[in-house]
Amino acid sequence: MNRMSMMEQTNLAGEDEDEMYSGFNDYNATLDTDDLQHDESFQKAVMRTSHGRRPPPTGKIPGTAAKGRGAMPSSMGRLTTGQAGGEMARPMTAVRAAGYTSFGNRGGGFDPLNQSGPAPPLEPKPEDTPEEKIKQLEKKVNELIEESCFANSTGDLSLALEKAKEAGRKERVLVRQREQQSMGDSINLDLTYSVLFNLANQYAANEMYNEALNTYNVIVKNKMFSNAGRLKVNMGNIYFKQRNFPKSIKFYRMALDQVPNAHKEMRTKIMQNIGIVFTKMGQYNDAITSFEHIMSEAPSFKTGFNLILCYFALGDREKMKRAFQKLLTVDLKVDDEDKYLAHSDDKQYNLVVEVIKNDSLRQNERARKYEAENCIKTAAKIISPAIEPTFASGYDWCVDQVKNSQYLDLAHDLEIDKAIMYLKQKDFNQAIETLKSFEKKDSKVASTAATNLSFLYFLENDMAQADKYAEVAMQADRYNPSALVNKGNVLYTKGDFEKAREFYKEALQNDSSCVEAQYNLGLTNKNLKRLEDALDCFYKLHAILRNSPQVMYQIADIHDQLEDTAQATEWFMQLIGVAPTDTSVLARTGEIYDNEGDKSQAFQYYYDSYRYFPSNIPVIEWLGAYYIDSQFCEKAIHYFERAAIVQPNQVKWQLMIASCHRRSGNYQQALETYKHIHRKFPENVECLKFLVRICSDLGLKEAQEYATKLKKAEKAKELKDQRASSGTRRGSGRAKREGSAGSDRETSAGGSRKPSSKGRRSGGNRLDLDDDGKPYQVSNKQEIGQSDSTYSDPLGPQMERPKTAAAKRNEHDELFDEDVGDDLLPE
Repeated sequence: MNRMSMMEQTNLAGEDEDEMYSGFNDYNATLDTDDLQHDESFQKAVMRTSHGRRPPPTGKIPGTAAKGRGAMPSSMGRLTTGQAGGEMARPMTAVRAAGYTSFGNRGGGFDPLNQSGPAPPLEPKPEDTPEEKIKQLEKKVNELIEESCFANSTGDLSLALEKAKEAGRKERVLVRQREQQSMGDSINLDLTYSVLFNLANQYAANEMYNEALNTYNVIVKNKMFSNAGRLKVNMGNIYFKQRNFPKSIKFYRMALDQVPNAHKEMRTKIMQNIGIVFTKMGQYNDAITSFEHIMSEAPSFKTGFNLILCYFALGDREKMKRAFQKLLTVDLKVDDEDKYLAHSDDKQYNLVVEVIKNDSLRQNERARKYEAENCIKTAAKIISPAIEPTFASGYDWCVDQVKNSQYLDLAHDLEIDKAIMYLKQKDFNQAIETLKSFEKKDSKVASTAATNLSFLYFLENDMAQADKYAEVAMQADRYNPSALVNKGNVLYTKGDFEKAREFYKEALQNDSSCVEAQYNLGLTNKNLKRLEDALDCFYKLHAILRNSPQVMYQIADIHDQLEDTAQATEWFMQLIGVAPTDTSVLARTGEIYDNEGDKSQAFQYYYDSYRYFPSNIPVIEWLGAYYIDSQFCEKAIHYFERAAIVQPNQVKWQLMIASCHRRSGNYQQALETYKHIHRKFPENVECLKFLVRICSDLGLKEAQEYATKLKKAEKAKELKDQRASSGTRRGSGRAKREGSAGSDRETSAGGSRKPSSKGRRSGGNRLDLDDDGKPYQVSNKQEIGQSDSTYSDPLGPQMERPKTAAAKRNEHDELFDEDVGDDLLPE
C-alpha cells in the first residue's frame, strides 16, 4: 500500500505566513478509507463483530450502490443529512474541514463493508401462535383475579365472586390448551394457586362456607403447592364462624404443626385463635395454657385481657391480680409524644410536625394507645369487685397498681370510672364525693370531674349546684365544650334563652362536631321564634346524624310552624320510616292531612296510631267522630267503649255509646245503656232527660218515674250552682278586679299568637248525632212533668272535635344533657 508518513503531511507554523488557511486542504493518508475493503487484516477484524455478521442488502452489488448516484449513503443505505445529488459528499468526521479537501468528490461515502442501499423491509408481525394465545389467556386470568380483589375491597362481594369464578373457568381452559400443545410440563402452578385461593376467599366472604372448604381442600391436598398447609388456618376460621369449635381447634393445631418455629408471629396468632376457641367452649384451663404461653413469648394487651377474663371466670383472685400486673408491663411500643410538639425557634421542624402529627403512622399509634387504655380500664372494672371484699377497695388496688406502672396517666381516668361505677350502683353520694376529690387536681382532670358533677346536679334538678360546677369546669378549661353545654342547659332551664344561645355558640366554636350544642342551639332558636336559624341548626345536625328521630321531628315541626305543609308532610313521612311505631308522630301526620281536608289519609294515620297505642283518648275520640260523620255509628261504638274503659268515671263516653245505639235505631239497647248510666251516675241530668224521652216514645210507665227524678236532679243542680255563685259573690271587689285584669292579660297573650292560615279547627268533627236537633218529640210534656227548657244532645254542638296529638307537639323538645363522652354513661 502507498501510505505517506504523517510527518510529511504536517504543516509547521511559519512555513507559509502569507496564506492564512494553508494546510486545511492537505490529506492524511492514514485516514484514507477507500482501500480498507482490500485490507485483509481489517476485514477479518470486522467479520468478528456483529456488524460484520449482518447479511448484505438484497438486490445490491457490493461497492456499486452509491457510485451511480454520486451520493454518500449511510451504512444502511440511507442518504446522509444535508446531501444533494451531484454535490460533494459530507464528511463523516470532523478531521477534515467541511468544504476543504484536496481530493474533491470521490463519488462515494464511507461504506467500508459495501452495504449501501435502502433498509431491509420490516418483518411482518407473526400470526397468533399457540404460545402467544396461551400468554394472552394467562394475562386475562391475572386481570380477572385483580378485578375480583378490587371488587371485594369495595364491598361488592357478589361481583368479586363472579370474577373469581370466571378466572377459574379461563384457567381450566388454559390448562387444556397447554395439554393439547404438549406443553403440560410448563403449567403455571402459581397461577393455579392464585385462582383457587382467591375463589375460596370469595366463597368465604359470601358466606358460602361449604364451597370455600371444598376449594381449600383442593389446595391443601395438592402436594405440588408448597406451604399450602398454612391455609388450614382459614379453614379453622370458617369452622369457627359455623360454631363448629372442635373442628376449628383441630385445623388450627394442624396449621400450627406446619408453621416453622422461625415464624413466631404467625404461630402466636394461631395460638391466640386456639385460646379464644377454648374460651368459647368454656374450657378455661386450656385457654389459660395458650394465653400464658403467648404472654411469655410475645405479650400483647388483647391476650393479657383474655387471660384476665379466664381467671375471672374461674374465680382465682390471686391469678387475676398477677395477670393485671402482667398486663401493665406490656410495652406499648409508641414513641415519645414530645416529638409532635412544635418548636418556636425552628420553622422547618414545625412544618415537619404539621405533616406527621396526623399521618397514618400517627393514627396507628393512637389506635394502639386507645386499645391499651381500653383493655386496662375494662379489666379494672371487671376484677375490682372480685379481688377484694368490696368494690371500692378492689378499685383502689387497681389504681395503685396503675400509678406504679408506665401508664400513670390512666390513674385519673380510673378514678372517674370509679365514680361512674358508684352511679351504676345507685350510690350517688359516693359518686359525688369521688368527683369532688378532683377539684384541686390538674386543670384537665378537674374540668372533667366538674363537668360530670354539673351533669349529676342537673339531673337532680339542683340548678344552683349545676351552675356552680359548670362555672368550675369552665374556669379549669374554658375550651371544654361539655362544660359550656352544661352552663347553657342551666340557663335554658331558667328561661334565659339569649345567654344560653351564646354558650351553645361558644361550644360550637371550640368543637364544631358537638352535637349536643348544635341540638340545644336549635331548640333555643326555636323558643326565641328564630325559626329559620333553628331550621339551619337542625339541618346541619341532620347531616351528622342522618337517622336521628329527634332531629327529623324538629325539622318537620318547624316546617309546620312556618306553614310549609308540603315540607312538613315530607319530613314526617321520613320520620315514620325511621320510627314507624311512634304514635304521636302518626297522629300528628293524620292531623296535617285532616287540616288539608284529606280525611281518608288522616284516618289511615290515626288508625295506625290507635293500633300501636289503643289508649290514646284524643285519637280514640277522633276515630269515633270520623265514623259518625261517615254515618257508621255502629263502628263508632267500639271506640267509645274503649274510651269508657280507659276513663270509667267519665260519663260522656257512656252517653256517646247510648246515643250511637239510638241513632242507629237500636232503641232497646239505647234504653238499657241509659239505665246502666243512671245506676252509675244517678245525679246526671243529661241521662235522665234521655230516659224520659225514650220511655215516653216507647210508651213505658217508667217515664213518670224518671221525670220525677229529673225534677229533683235539676233542683239539686240549681241549688249547687247558687251556692257556687254566692261563694263567688263573697269575694272582694279587688279579687274581681284582679281576675278581670288577669283575664284581659290572658286574652291579650292568647291573641298575640299568629294564627295558622291553614286553619287548625278546634271543632272540625262535631259529634251531632241528631239530624234536626229534636229527634224525639214528646206528645204531652205536662203529663211527664218535663219543663219547657231547651235541651241539647250530649254529642251535639257543645262537643268539640278532639285535639288529637297536637297537645303532645312539644314532647320532643327536651335538652340533650352533656355527659362527657363515655365518662358518665358508658355502654
